[in-house]
Amino acid sequence: MPLNELTRRQKLLARIRNQKLTPARVLVIYYFFAITISAILLNLPGVHRPGVDINFIDGLFTAVSAVSVTGLSVIDLSATYTTFGIIMFMVVLHFGGIGVMSIGTFFWLLIRRRIGLRERQLIMVDHNQYSMAGAVKLIREIMKIMILIELVGGSILTLYFTKYYESFRDALLNGMFHSVTATTNAGFMISSESMSPYFNDYFVQLVTMALIVLGAIGFPVLIEVKRFLSNKEASFRFSLFAKITTATFGILLAAGTLVILLIESFHSFRGMQWHEALFAAMFHSVSARSGGLTTMDITQFSEATDVFISFLMFIGASPSSVGGGIRTTTFAIAVLFLINFARGKDIIQIFGREIKLVDVYRSYAVILIAGFLVLVSVMVMSITEDNIPLTALVFEVTSAFGTCGMSLGITEDLSVVGKTILMFLMFVGRVGLISFLFTLGGKPQKLNYRYPKERVIIG
Repeated sequence: MPLNELTRRQKLLARIRNQKLTPARVLVIYYFFAITISAILLNLPGVHRPGVDINFIDGLFTAVSAVSVTGLSVIDLSATYTTFGIIMFMVVLHFGGIGVMSIGTFFWLLIRRRIGLRERQLIMVDHNQYSMAGAVKLIREIMKIMILIELVGGSILTLYFTKYYESFRDALLNGMFHSVTATTNAGFMISSESMSPYFNDYFVQLVTMALIVLGAIGFPVLIEVKRFLSNKEASFRFSLFAKITTATFGILLAAGTLVILLIESFHSFRGMQWHEALFAAMFHSVSARSGGLTTMDITQFSEATDVFISFLMFIGASPSSVGGGIRTTTFAIAVLFLINFARGKDIIQIFGREIKLVDVYRSYAVILIAGFLVLVSVMVMSITEDNIPLTALVFEVTSAFGTCGMSLGITEDLSVVGKTILMFLMFVGRVGLISFLFTLGGKPQKLNYRYPKERVIIG
């Protein structure tokens, strides 16, 4: 074979390999590795209590739920894990909460390894960034902010929990775990009762809600707030992303509180004092976004509330945060486009800026694919889990996709098929639909030619 022909074929093979291993696909592989490592860590000697035996599917389900910081569980943490096991569980929660690339980059920086172009591309994909510029600085900021939030929250809760636990050791373990699970929006609790023991303890609820919001609002927003507080220049301005995601987050939180309060005032909140009902509605509105913690038995909620909470879980948290779902900005852009379209406008103008049309396309693509995944999952599970009500299945599926972790108590009763579907949804919810779509489709391509345009009748 001629040398030039051999060289040409080698270049072609290299191009094919590069096409297959796009940053999105590499990131998916990394998360698979994270799940494998997590499964190993949660099965180390001394992790499980004596006599506890977890089958393979339940062990894998727990690892996927922990890495995706979802909180759906088929086991009781307090009855399954030792103190060492709980510590290992907190380590695993950070794989998904902070992100695989954030953790990896942090260790690379500790050992003074150079962060190359490939790593910067993966950071960009993992955190939904549009540029590789400042990728390493972004990771440093995320790590500092997350560690600070968890330490401050853990310290406050540890001191406060001394009134609930006999020893400082138990207060410290529960306080730090509570801070980590709330900040990462993991939805796990050492106690199987979740936060029911704190139903009337508004201090613990307020601290928990603050930690959940800080974790779900989005790392870029936290970084901008930090810069605003430390920047003495009057010229500082928040980005359009920060304004949209904060406004959407606040509106959904307030609307969620109001709707849950109105519906359940005639149902499970009947007989409660006004402040108990208000805090119950507000906490579950905050937690439904991706937190997964509950202060009461949510199986007492009406079906109308279950459907509404499913809607909140489907939206999820903000981009580049610890949560999943279609994300707040996706929902906001879709709603803004509908409002402007109804007014006869074909562009979105908000906060003195105009949103690019490509972001509108991406928003509706995400909503369409997410809706399709949820619909197909519910249809399949309605066949394999025919003894479970449809509302409970919808609730469970949206909880998995939104990496929320709320459940109507059916997780343990699901078949292997049902648990496998939830694991897939939790994985997609954590990786993100955009990254998942790019994994299936490969590298984005720009066409060098265009066809003539023609109108199509719509509606």
